[in-house]
Amino acid sequence: MRLKHYKLFQENNFLFIKIVIHVLFWALFIAISLIFVSSDKHWYQNSFFKYLAVVGSVTYANDLLFLPIFTKRKAYILFALFLMLIAFLATILYCNLISSCNCNLDYCLSKYLWQTIFPLVFLSLTNVLLRIFQKQKELEASRSKALEMELNFLKSQLNPHILFNNLNTIYSYALEASDKVPDMILNLSSSLKYILNESEAPLVPLEKDIAHIDHYIEFMTIRNEGVKTISYEKQLEDTSLKITPLLLITVIENAFKHSNITSGTPHIEITIVQHKNTLTLSCKNHFNPEKTTKDSIGIGLTNLKKRLNLIYKEAYKLNITTDNDNYLVTLSLPLL
Repeated sequence: MRLKHYKLFQENNFLFIKIVIHVLFWALFIAISLIFVSSDKHWYQNSFFKYLAVVGSVTYANDLLFLPIFTKRKAYILFALFLMLIAFLATILYCNLISSCNCNLDYCLSKYLWQTIFPLVFLSLTNVLLRIFQKQKELEASRSKALEMELNFLKSQLNPHILFNNLNTIYSYALEASDKVPDMILNLSSSLKYILNESEAPLVPLEKDIAHIDHYIEFMTIRNEGVKTISYEKQLEDTSLKITPLLLITVIENAFKHSNITSGTPHIEITIVQHKNTLTLSCKNHFNPEKTTKDSIGIGLTNLKKRLNLIYKEAYKLNITTDNDNYLVTLSLPLL
């Protein structure tokens, strides 16, 4: 919401700046041009203002219609040639049809062509620069929002409640003098180390992110022994390629958090497949539709989608499907 208000403020701000520039330009343009108007006529009777109407019409037709098309395609050389053409045609149109000055082509072009070209070029350059500056401001605001989301996500990863539950699990195993305690402590320690040291990096090697997932699943396998069954498969080709950290684990954590069923043992299936520069995570879990609401499942995945939109734009695919008591999330994204 704050980003939306910021964009609205910036749009109004740039519109105001654009209006001020245009008003000042036309005031100066008229003042300078009138110096060249014949003094034997009153200025308001002179055909200059007919010419001004032609120039203004061509200028704002270019501003509203042609400039956005050429700048979107980045055809700047073609746009420059186009400006010369419409300036030439507008000048000829004025001399022959509007003012009927009966002047030859050389005189018409030498007297009026520069006055037509100058507003077109100056205001076009001004509008392009304003749009570039506006895009830069929007990009800075987007980056600021992305950093804020990353920070909030990091805080959620270090949720004291989750950490407390994991430590309680280790404590209960320690009371039983279980030989699994050292592995659980090691896995939890490795996960915390990864979150603290690597989560701030924009990209990490796939190997590190997969290792973090391995530690998490090993810990959860021990913790859910006899309660949930877990299937975990990997098909990796090149783990040196890079990925944004802590994206995949969000889907997996969501599956563990919401896997429950009225009868039988909940089952979680996790598959990670790498094909060239594309990684696909498939995570399937049983859930009880009566006890698990759509909103409770979707919070983590909604936040994940916001991160994906900021980082990967349209280069990723996130599909969520439900079938009876099965919940399937598939995430595909590019590796760098």
